[in-house]
Amino acid sequence: MTKLYTLKLTPEQASALAELLEKGNYRRASVPYTTIAVRADNLTVNLYASGKVLVQGEGTEEFVKYVLEPEITKEARLGYENVLDPNADAPHMGVDESGKGDYFGPLVIAAAYVDENLAPRMREIGVRDCKALSDAQVFAIGGKLRSLLGPNRYSIVSLGPEAYNRIYEKRKNGNAILAWGHARTIENLLERLPSCPRAVADQFGTSEKVIQNALMEKGRGIVLEQHHKAESDIAVAAASVLAREHFLRALEELGVKFGVRLPKGAAHSTTIPAAKALVARHGEDVLRQTAKVNFRTTCLALGREPPPARPFRRGGASPSA
Repeated sequence: MTKLYTLKLTPEQASALAELLEKGNYRRASVPYTTIAVRADNLTVNLYASGKVLVQGEGTEEFVKYVLEPEITKEARLGYENVLDPNADAPHMGVDESGKGDYFGPLVIAAAYVDENLAPRMREIGVRDCKALSDAQVFAIGGKLRSLLGPNRYSIVSLGPEAYNRIYEKRKNGNAILAWGHARTIENLLERLPSCPRAVADQFGTSEKVIQNALMEKGRGIVLEQHHKAESDIAVAAASVLAREHFLRALEELGVKFGVRLPKGAAHSTTIPAAKALVARHGEDVLRQTAKVNFRTTCLALGREPPPARPFRRGGASPSA
């Protein structure tokens, strides 16, 4: 039974749902960033300003099938995933990363395998795009997911800050590093599952060839599918959870090691104070051990004038210091 469901609505659908919830027999709740949030005995529904709706609880399946789909989306999808996309649960792997936009911590890439038996069980334990999960949910679902997959049906490659910084100094291209990580993770999983026929990954940069050109010996024999919003694929969603779980643990371990709580993300309001605290304790070299020093944050934390951002290059790295 589905106990959690998310969907991005059109503005018209979101408006219709807000009106329906407003008039319905629900208790109003206060949830940040929502247009309306309601509760029932076995159900919570949060409609966010972005248009995303999150439905949770024992009554999720009933609400989606008998309210959301017939009244709002006018389309039956829940329970019909295999009819709408016959290949959705067919054997394949998904690949996703975590830490790419975080100043502190590693860059982590994970691959997860699914088939007709694993995919429904993944949905049962709540696997979905990690961006829709809290850290606590990532840890809870990640543990269940690793137990479900066992050691041979997923692979994780983690580039710690020191390794990331060494490679970046040579390549000067964040997308090239990310493509290598995807290719390496695919290769590692194919060593355990050589019969896996295809891999699905999110497209980054401006060309599908970024990952394709980085594929290694075994990876060049697999069908590689890349598209935006690939986290809708259950295998990619699983990979996103595994990568985020590993990133969060590694970030916490780095903070404990150096005695400073390291924030997620790249907001200067949190990363610069943490970087300054690290430098005060351990000297400037500590940033190479804890952070991606190509970010402009490094210069700002050290009181140096950051160089002007490089102009965008097709397929290249993001502007950085």
